[in-house]
Amino acid sequence: SSTNDIRKMMELKTKKYNYRQIDEKLNFKKINLINLFFKYDDKNDFILKNINLEIKSGEKIGIVGPSGVGKSTFVDLIMGLIEPSKGKILINNFDIYSKFNKSKLLLWRSLISYVPQDIYLNDSSFLDNITSFQSKSTIDWDKVKFVSEVAQIGSFINSCPSGYQTKIGEKGVLISGGQRQRIAIARALYKDSKVIILDEATSALDSETEKFLLKSIFKNFNNLTIIIIAHKTSTLEKCDRIIDLSKINK
Repeated sequence: SSTNDIRKMMELKTKKYNYRQIDEKLNFKKINLINLFFKYDDKNDFILKNINLEIKSGEKIGIVGPSGVGKSTFVDLIMGLIEPSKGKILINNFDIYSKFNKSKLLLWRSLISYVPQDIYLNDSSFLDNITSFQSKSTIDWDKVKFVSEVAQIGSFINSCPSGYQTKIGEKGVLISGGQRQRIAIARALYKDSKVIILDEATSALDSETEKFLLKSIFKNFNNLTIIIIAHKTSTLEKCDRIIDLSKINK
């Protein structure tokens, strides 16, 4: 079955884009989902049906709903990773799937950082993983330390023998699950994204640490648009809005 999955992936049609030709900027103000429907090609039923939603820049949005309601599919659509079966996704009133200017889709993707529950970390240092192997000469050290403190991981890094140069092992095997998640969040904050999607990204943290972490992000990155998928409602209590997909997905 694994071989068949790989074969199917290799047979998928690819879309080629010339990133070098993109010199535009996208001043993100809002995203609108209009009459949005989605189903996978091998399924008969729509996972998401007639979704109408507006998210403004700077909003903190919580996404809830029972398993199978389409939360991950919903954020995949927002990120522009999958195309809706019907309906439109508008960024600043511009259809990101417009055939007339495909660069808008790439611009939109470049503004987003996605932090999943199970994140990937390289067998390198805290610094390399936070800065995504940025050239040492261009690293903003003040920013590295700032995002580490916001992500509630700075004190731990400083307590390590080699500080930010401490190796964390393949996939972060030398640190705890909660520490791995906080490194991933620090990396997302360092990237200067306009939108961060946290998909169960604090699930390994205890409630108190999770509370302080989100409070710290909301306070220090007030202009950042944050979309959080979580099962614990306490995780979302500081959000501007909580959207129950089971209620709007009709």
